[in-house]
Amino acid sequence: MPQTLTYGSWPSPIAAADVAIASPRIDGARFVGEDVWWSEGVPAERGRTAVFRRASYGPSDARVELLLPAPWSARSRVQEYGGGAWTSIGPDDLVFVEHSDQRVWLQRLGGTPEPLTPADAGMRFADLTAADGRLFAVRETHTDGAAPVRDIVIVPLDGSAADRAEALTRVVGGTDFVAYPSARGARFAWLSWNHPDMPWDAAALSVGRLMPDGAVADSVVVAGGNGVSALQPEWTGPDELTFLADPHGRWNLQRLQLEGRLAGKVEPLATPDADTGGPLWNLGLRWFLTLEDGRIVAVRTNGRDDLVVLEPTGTRTLGIPLSGSLLLRDARGTRVLLTGGGSRVPGGLWLLDVDDPASLVALRGGAGIDPEWLPPSRPVTFEGPSGEVHAFDYPPTNPDVTEPDDERPPYLVLVHGGPTTSVSGEASAAVAFFTSRGIGVLDVNYGGSTGYGRRYRERLNGQWGVVDVEDVAAAARGLAEDGRADGRRLAIKGGSAGGWTVLCALANTDVFAAGISRYGVADLRALAADTHDFEARYLDRLVGPLPEAEDVYIERSPLTHADRLRVPVLILQGADDPVVPPAQSLAIRDALAANGVRHAYIEYAGEGHGFRRAETIENAFESELSFLGQVLGFETPGVPALPLD
Repeated sequence: MPQTLTYGSWPSPIAAADVAIASPRIDGARFVGEDVWWSEGVPAERGRTAVFRRASYGPSDARVELLLPAPWSARSRVQEYGGGAWTSIGPDDLVFVEHSDQRVWLQRLGGTPEPLTPADAGMRFADLTAADGRLFAVRETHTDGAAPVRDIVIVPLDGSAADRAEALTRVVGGTDFVAYPSARGARFAWLSWNHPDMPWDAAALSVGRLMPDGAVADSVVVAGGNGVSALQPEWTGPDELTFLADPHGRWNLQRLQLEGRLAGKVEPLATPDADTGGPLWNLGLRWFLTLEDGRIVAVRTNGRDDLVVLEPTGTRTLGIPLSGSLLLRDARGTRVLLTGGGSRVPGGLWLLDVDDPASLVALRGGAGIDPEWLPPSRPVTFEGPSGEVHAFDYPPTNPDVTEPDDERPPYLVLVHGGPTTSVSGEASAAVAFFTSRGIGVLDVNYGGSTGYGRRYRERLNGQWGVVDVEDVAAAARGLAEDGRADGRRLAIKGGSAGGWTVLCALANTDVFAAGISRYGVADLRALAADTHDFEARYLDRLVGPLPEAEDVYIERSPLTHADRLRVPVLILQGADDPVVPPAQSLAIRDALAANGVRHAYIEYAGEGHGFRRAETIENAFESELSFLGQVLGFETPGVPALPLD
């Protein structure tokens, strides 16, 4: 019989170690012959990214083979966030970017990897794309004292560029950033943008003629730029280019029919009040796929995700139980590979026949936690000073416990990073770790988040540290006023840009009783000076350009107002973080110590921006639970006590 216990102290079978291995981080997947190949982070192997294949993608055959053994790791650092770090060039040949040296390597199955690009040349590669027997890649070249230079190159597969950088053929460049090399015969398309834009602000889609020597000639911009963001160009015919763009505020499917040389007309394929597309933090992301019969499978996002098929007779929503973080990976016939999760389904790699939605099967992940321990996510909307605030509420959920009648649960308010990204209410062990113990979770899509259109996204322009703080505070207050949360026991947690909002909220509101900052931004001027090139001008729109807006940078920074930090804070930091260096977290730690505020600081050796190692993830969640119990007033059996200074 269920027992009645105090919120926060409920016994749970979900351990921090389970969080580390649940919902595997899938970085890509594709059909290769009759197999499925995919890449996956392996927390138990220091977070390396391995490549696997499933020898058959029929639902009754689960044979899995490791293609890329330790210590090799397929992970790119182009723009620091990478993406497109591997592909296949045949049924037995894997090409990948090795994390340790950023070279492109060729792995013939059963053999030893062989280099395809030179060592010690200051080069990084990403967005590997095989087309017409050639391997295209985005190249990023670093030289001392200069900004990185990016272009698209052809990497010869015979190894001739392993010792000679000159053997790499430059296809196109001349802009600050390039992405999505897409070739078909003599046609070539790609994406580009320049500082101070981020790709979701304005990105231009260009097409040109691919000459016999590999260079592009007669290129023209056909879409995007000037306040319009284009995404994911795909040749769907010899003279037909399908892509995404948001000229009217939503990323929707567009099609260009080329006429004559490179002229043509762009027409929308669909214009729903939803986004097919998202922020291009990682290269090579795909939100639509074209099937062999010409139909298009696409993700549509309006808070949550739907998977739809554009057919000659109209648009069909598939109604599968996946509704969050959906990305399409590859298609074969009527089958597609996709990644993501649902409100009651943890994330994973899935196989689906679009003509039979009941065929959905998990190839990797998608399970591991008994559904009765997973809280149902409830989409909620609150009113904030700048308008509606969207969020997902995960109530405390434990089949072995009856909730007490005389108390309201403590709540952990989550603030996603980015800030230009979103959450979509999918189930996760990271949430269930807290909800199964009687701690509710509220995951907030504050103004500036994606998935609700450009207007909602641009609400944060010039207001980072203001709108996001007001929105998370309004959502937390609204939940308490609705009687769903104990307003005296609200904590807030976020990483990176989310950590910034945590610190700002603690300094500028009285809503939260405690905060957890994972590698959070504390000093905007230091961030502008130290951050990498991809985000070097990101703050121009979020805050203002320097030096003109320097006073705003100073006034907004939590470190400027460290004397206002009066509630307990837990700080978690990667020692090797190139995006938010440890100096920022250390400065907050020192200010808390000087002010006599209870706190803890943990720095993880070998971790960068985001935690990948199993031991780090396990320690971080146990430390967070112990911290919350100590500062919000409940016992936390089963986890080591975290010392607080």
